[in-house]
Amino acid sequence: MKKLILLIWFAGIAAVVYAEDVLITRFGAKPDGHTMNTVAIQKAIDYCYSKGGGRVIFPKGDFLTGTIEFRDNVKLHFEKDARLLGSTNVEDYRNVDPFTEGLGIDVGWALLVAVDRKNIGIEGHGVIDGQGSALKAAHILQDTRPEGQRWGRRPFLLRVVRCNNVTVKDVSLNYAGAWTSHYFQSRNILIQNVKIRSVGVAHNDGIGIDGCQKVAISNCDVVSGDDALVFKTTSSKMACKDITVKNIRLKSNQAGIKMGTESMAGFENIDIKNCYIYDTKNGGIKLLSVDGARIKNVTIADIKMDDVRTPVLLRLGSRLNVFRKGQDQQQPTGYFENVVLKNIKAVSVDSTQLKSATGILITGVPNHKLSGVTLENILIELPGGGTAEEINVNVPEAIDQYPEVKTFGPVIPAYGLWARHVKDIKIKGLQFRLRSNDLRPALFLQDATNMLVRDAVIPATEGAASTVQVKQSANINLQGWKVYGSIRSLIVTDEASRSQIHLEKNRLPRDQNLFQ
Repeated sequence: MKKLILLIWFAGIAAVVYAEDVLITRFGAKPDGHTMNTVAIQKAIDYCYSKGGGRVIFPKGDFLTGTIEFRDNVKLHFEKDARLLGSTNVEDYRNVDPFTEGLGIDVGWALLVAVDRKNIGIEGHGVIDGQGSALKAAHILQDTRPEGQRWGRRPFLLRVVRCNNVTVKDVSLNYAGAWTSHYFQSRNILIQNVKIRSVGVAHNDGIGIDGCQKVAISNCDVVSGDDALVFKTTSSKMACKDITVKNIRLKSNQAGIKMGTESMAGFENIDIKNCYIYDTKNGGIKLLSVDGARIKNVTIADIKMDDVRTPVLLRLGSRLNVFRKGQDQQQPTGYFENVVLKNIKAVSVDSTQLKSATGILITGVPNHKLSGVTLENILIELPGGGTAEEINVNVPEAIDQYPEVKTFGPVIPAYGLWARHVKDIKIKGLQFRLRSNDLRPALFLQDATNMLVRDAVIPATEGAASTVQVKQSANINLQGWKVYGSIRSLIVTDEASRSQIHLEKNRLPRDQNLFQ
């Protein structure tokens, strides 16, 4: 029923009638790549709106512009070989809806912006190019602040704020000055067949969904300098909810798929499937509730990852930031509920954010355990190389810190899965492969309660003290394991946890001790 309702919503988006075609050159726009066309393009959009709506046509050519605002019932249509070029002067951009992002930087300037609009869209086989590298080069000549402070003054490529019925289809979005596309507190969004190539400056997120509902994303190809597909909630007033994602390719200098870090409201009823993540520099899948978000009813399935750094990070933290000062208030620590990751195959690169690579990190904080997660049919290939000394490291709690893999590094005491401050975690069908020997355990559990790990396949290693280490934990169930190689003991644990570990139908190397 839920899927049927979504189909009806998205059919409604497609059914909006656009009455009139308006050519931007009719209002004086010049396709020479040098003339500033901001006024001419805005006149064409305003005229189209005054006639009840329609399509504003961008013909073949290069059209230079600053900030352009959408109007109700107007769609921008780009013909083949049409290019909209963003000005390289930051003074040509306006900030219609200012806010503060997760690192505390004031942002919101944009090339294309829609605030409180309905029935709008971008379509066609043209290109929108923010000229981000040239923009940055010009910007730093006049703004002498450190880059970490000044980047927010540069414009997003596309901003959609509190809008209803939005279609972005078939176009290419290239080289933003900051985030490539940001959709905030909007409903009924269709993003389809969009190609993004946005690298060259920092913070080039690809597709950013911020507190939006009834969203469908499909058949997109994203190469981004920052997170490729990222869900945020920079306000507590509207969750990311009722979202489907399928058949997308994601390459990123940060994460492939990410929820958070800005995470004040929830992430609910989100279904992501059939995606390919490759060549990411800071994580494959990252689910992060650190500002109060509930991550609930989320399924990520049928994902292939190649050449990624740290395939999975799940984090429940208590940073508890507020991003829209004076408009919002601090939230209590959030939670995970009914989060499923299944049918995932990942290959790690040799060099990651950590001294020795780890496949999966799951961590809450003291008094707030991360719970309600199921991992099913997971296969991860890792480089190995971990040492026995790395097992005894104290991993930082970082309770109120920005949540990244490196936040918990540089050393993690397991090569496969490290879980701390967790409860009610179910893992079914977990397999690791190693390209070289690793002396760390496959699993390291600390302050874990009610945890099931069933049908795990653990590769051969030589000289490791154990396959599993368990500390301060209760009701740990290991069932149907296949363990290869020569390991002194299956489990190293403290005395209090030992009686809380339950073993059933595990196939172990001959003469291996169960406990040490």
